[in-house]
Amino acid sequence: MNYPIAVFTGAIRDYPGGRPSAIAKRAVNGTLMLTERGLEGDEQAEKGIHGGPDRALCHYPREHYAHWAREFPAQAERFAAPSFGENLSSAGLTEENVFIGDIFRWGDALIQVTQPRSPCFKVNFHFAIEDLSQRMQNAARVGWLYRIIAAGRVGSDAPLELASRISDVSLRDAAAIAWHTPFDDKQYLRLLGAAGLSASWTRTLQKRRLSGEIEDFSRRLWGGARR
Repeated sequence: MNYPIAVFTGAIRDYPGGRPSAIAKRAVNGTLMLTERGLEGDEQAEKGIHGGPDRALCHYPREHYAHWAREFPAQAERFAAPSFGENLSSAGLTEENVFIGDIFRWGDALIQVTQPRSPCFKVNFHFAIEDLSQRMQNAARVGWLYRIIAAGRVGSDAPLELASRISDVSLRDAAAIAWHTPFDDKQYLRLLGAAGLSASWTRTLQKRRLSGEIEDFSRRLWGGARR
C-alpha cells in the first residue's frame, strides 16, 4: 500500500525564553536530495539530541492533530502539519501500525524506522503549552524517526511504500515498554531484540538493565526538574 506524504524542512531560529530550534518548518514541493543525514535544507539546532544517522527524518501522523485540537480548543488552528516539527506528514500510518525496523521505499531512497520520537521541552515553548511534551509521551502520540538505508532523490510526489517488516514490536508497544510501565527486564529484552532499534534507545535500555532503574525524564520533558 502507498501512503501519500507532505514534506517539510526548517532552519534554526531563536525562541524567547528557550533554546534555538528548527521545529518551525515549511512545505517543500518538488524533488530534493535525501542523504544519510536527512533532507537537503533541513537543520538541527542541537545535534547531540536531534538528527544524526538514527534520527535523520521525523514523521508525524496527520490524524493526531484532531486529538490535540480537541485537547486545546483555544489553539485549535495551530494544530496542523508541520507544527510538531515533522519532515514527513501522512494519513494512515500511526504508532499502532508502524513497527520498529520497518523499511519504506520513498522515491529513490530507502528509510528505516528506528524509534518513537522522544518528545522534548522545545514543543512546550513552540506551542506555549507547559506540559505538551508530557502529554505527547503519555498518549504515545509522538511520531517516529528514521535512518537512511539508501540515499536518493525524494519528494512530495513520491509516496511511502512499505518494503520490509522485520520485527513484531509496534511503535506503540515500544512507547509502552519505555515510558508507561515499571522496570520490566523481559520487555526490555523484547524491545532490544527488535531489529533496527536506534543506538540511543539500545543504550538507554541496556543502562536500565544494568542499574535496575528507570532514568528521570524531567530534563527532556521540562528542560530540567519539573517545578
